[in-house]
Formats: sequence, C-alpha cells, structure tokens
Amino acid sequence: MDRVTVRAGVRSTARVAARGDGRGGTALPVLESEGSVALRRVRGAGADEARVLLVGAMSGPLGGDHFTVEARAEQGARLHVGAVAATLALPGQAKGEARYDVRLTVADGARLDWLPEQLISAGGSDLRVTTRADLAPDARLVLREEQVLGRVGERPGRLTSRLTLYRAGRPLLDQELACGPGAPGGWDGPAVLAGHRALGQLVVVRPEFATDQPSATVLDADGSAALTPLAGPAVLVTAVAPDALRLRRILDAALGRLA
Repeated sequence: MDRVTVRAGVRSTARVAARGDGRGGTALPVLESEGSVALRRVRGAGADEARVLLVGAMSGPLGGDHFTVEARAEQGARLHVGAVAATLALPGQAKGEARYDVRLTVADGARLDWLPEQLISAGGSDLRVTTRADLAPDARLVLREEQVLGRVGERPGRLTSRLTLYRAGRPLLDQELACGPGAPGGWDGPAVLAGHRALGQLVVVRPEFATDQPSATVLDADGSAALTPLAGPAVLVTAVAPDALRLRRILDAALGRLA
C-alpha cells in the first residue's frame, strides 16, 4: 500500500514596523517574514511614505494553516501595506479551519494604510479572519477589507470575519460576519448580502473627523453601499456588489471622498 503524506498546517508570520527617520521620511526597522507570507519593500507614493507589499510564497491558506501579519506605525511614520495578488482560501488535506490574523498598531502622529487585495473563499474552504487595530488618540488609519464568495461558477467555502478597532484603549468598532456552508441562517438573505457575491468595508480614522465628521449617507445609486459615522473620529463604509471589480470601484470612490 502506498503511503499517503498529509500536509500539516503551515504557520506563517510576517512583521513590519515603521518609524519616522527624523528627516521627513519613514524607516523600516523591522521587515521580517517566514512561511507562506513574504514582505517586500517597494517605492512609496511620496518621500515620507514607506510602502510594503504582501507576497504569497505558497498557495493558501489551506485547512489547518495559521497566518499572522503584524504591522506597526510608530510616531512620525507613514506606512502603506498592500498586496501583490488576491488571497485564495482553499480546502486542504489537513482537517480543521484555517486562520488569518491581522494585528495593526498606530501611534500618535502616525498613519497606516492597510489596503490588501481581495480574499477569495473557494468552495470547500473554511477560514476565520480576525483583524484588530489599536490606535492612539491622534493616529490615522485607512483600512479596506474585501471578500469574494467563491470563484466563478462555484459555491463559496465557509468564511468568518471579525473586525475590531480600539482607539485610546476604548472600542471603536466590533463586528463579525459569517458566510457560506454552516454559517448562521440569513447570511445570503435580503438583510445581509441579498445574493451578492462580493462584500467589503472601508474604515477611515482621522483626527479631523472629531469636529467635521461626514454624515450618514447612501453612496451607491442602487443602495448597495452606505457610509456610517462611528462614535469617534472615524467612519465606516459597507458595500456589497455582484463581483470584485464592482466592489473595488465602490470602495475606491468612497476612499477618494474621505481620505
């Protein structure tokens, strides 16, 4: 009988820390990664910005994998984190759900733009994503999350996503959404996704919003995107769309309006 090797869950960690270099720029004293996630520094949009891209070194996350990404912007830093390609959650030989944890920290006088590509929940996958941001009182944050349920012509896997934001140690936002097989009923109903396959959110935190915060409004003509002020100098944009391209257009338009 042939021996079958079952791939054990992979543990992958990536860390980046940015700080002002005292000359109007941003230095990266920490830029390290191991496993399936690699970090690469690229040219920033301006002299004061450090830009880093997440690069997938392997497929996944697969069942049993645990990915962790930590990004920290210290005082005076401007850090932009993006990605080379979408993240594809796939079923694996190893049993159990996969995990993807994101931890963001932003100090006073610093700005962090967390703008990865879409997360695609392929059929048969089971992924839990947790994103936590800890912000100082005068921190700036732009955070975008986009999820696509299934590839073309396939049913989605199970996807659970939780986003929590804390400002000065106090909760600013805490929400969770579960979609796909095994999720609580109603996730695809008219009150949640209404049959759409792509969903996303954009959070913008700016100290200026303490005195000049945008009002709640519907952003898209068909009512699929809305802006909600939060209890702090921040706003949340939530959107659903039939596909990833339409979702990105909606969120890009909202970001151009807010940032």
